[in-house]
This record gives sequence, C-alpha cells and structure tokens, in this order.
Amino acid sequence: MQQTNKDLKRNILLDQGVLLLTEKGYHGTGLKEILDAVKIPKGSFYNYFSSKEEYCAEVITHYIKPFIFQLDNHLKNPEINALTALQRYFDELITELENSNFKEGCLLGNLMGELGGTSEICRNALNQAVQRYNDLLKDGLEQAQQQGLVRTDKTAQSMANLLVNGWQGALLRMKIEQSSAPLKECCQDLLHDYFLN
Repeated sequence: MQQTNKDLKRNILLDQGVLLLTEKGYHGTGLKEILDAVKIPKGSFYNYFSSKEEYCAEVITHYIKPFIFQLDNHLKNPEINALTALQRYFDELITELENSNFKEGCLLGNLMGELGGTSEICRNALNQAVQRYNDLLKDGLEQAQQQGLVRTDKTAQSMANLLVNGWQGALLRMKIEQSSAPLKECCQDLLHDYFLN
C-alpha cells in the first residue's frame, strides 16, 4: 500500500524523534529542533500530533517496531532453533551498539528513567512497547523449552522478564563504561548458561 505525503512526513518526524530523543532525552529535545531537522513549520506539526507528549508516545511505538520485526524474523527462521535465534538477535544488537560507539543505548530505557513517573501517556506507551517485546521473547523461550534447549523449571515469562531487566541494566552500564562488556556478560550469563536445560 502506497503511503500518502502526510504519512511520509509523519514517519520522517517519528524517525527524527527516535534519533533526537535517544540522544538528548525528552526534556533536552525542543520541538523547534525536531522541526528544523525535518524542515516542517511549527504549525504543520499539529496536523500530525496534538502535543509534544503525544508525539513522544508515538515515537516510542515507532521505535520498538524494527526490534520486534528483527527478533520475529530470527524466531521464524526454519534453519535455526529458537535458542540460537535469540542468541543471534542479541549478538546483532551488540554489534550495532558497538558500531555506534555506545552513543544510543535504548530509547525505552532512557525514557523510562526520565518520564516513567511523570507522563501518563508516555508511561502507557513505554509499558505497551516493553510488553510487546517481552511477549515475543517469552514466545521464543517457550519454543526453546519445547525444543528441549531451555530449562523448564522456570517459566518462559519469568525468564523473558529477567532477560529484559538484565539487558536494560546492561545498556545503562554500557553507556557509562563505553564498552559492550556488560551486554556480552548479560547474554552469556543468561542465554548461554542460566537459561540452558
């Protein structure tokens, strides 16, 4: 289905939001900066979003989509088992973060710390994005359990929660240490050790 001009501009605004909000945070990013970057006049912004807060919530939803798509593609690969799919997915993320010199981190984690308790609309968007991601990880871990690769004395849900929580913490350490070591340690400890059958 072909996108309309309005849809294209909306997606450009969302893409720019991902870049700026990841780098500078919600409070460090002004509307003028976003609009100047995409060359859209301020009045036109309100044709797409009713407020900066609603815009941020839409950016959160937009941000998680490629991660869901990437993980889903790995899990649907018929040539590998579910555990290998999860391991490859996180290896790819680590490589991408190394290639960006650890500047980006995770928009969700950054905004959880900045806005989690102050903006209801953003908190809801963050919660939904994390839940979608967590659910897909849970599905992958359930597949790996069925394949006899992952322990079954823990639920796939509890392991998915642990993986998301551990990964988010490792991302924060990555930013202050400027190293992928915390990410690799998280994946090694969980996906190559603790989760194994």
